[in-house]
Amino acid sequence: QVQLVESGGGLVQPGGSLRLSCAASGEIIGIGVMGWYRQVPGNARELVATIDVDGTTKDADSVKGRFTISRDDAKKTVYLQMTSLKPDDTAVYYCTAQGVTAVENDVLYRNQELWGRGTVVTVSS
Repeated sequence: QVQLVESGGGLVQPGGSLRLSCAASGEIIGIGVMGWYRQVPGNARELVATIDVDGTTKDADSVKGRFTISRDDAKKTVYLQMTSLKPDDTAVYYCTAQGVTAVENDVLYRNQELWGRGTVVTVSS
């Protein structure tokens, strides 16, 4: 089974920090863009940040200067370092991997898109 698993969410006070991690598992050969999205109940899932294979990053305007995305290809893991957290950052955070090449049941699949199940981040006093 090829999957992504997020970790690191929790309750934090405004102005605090959290680091989210997302590890890919299974017979994965390669991964293209990795990223983080977040979703508040009743709202659409929105892009937070992405990072390409060469390290190129894109951040949503709402998190620029506060969040930093990074990846460790050896560990097949993407991270989101969040600082100066605000109550508006409260959401379920999902990681995604695009352009995934993987083997399942001895069959090679290309250009798969994977999503984690989400980790809850609550910013509150």
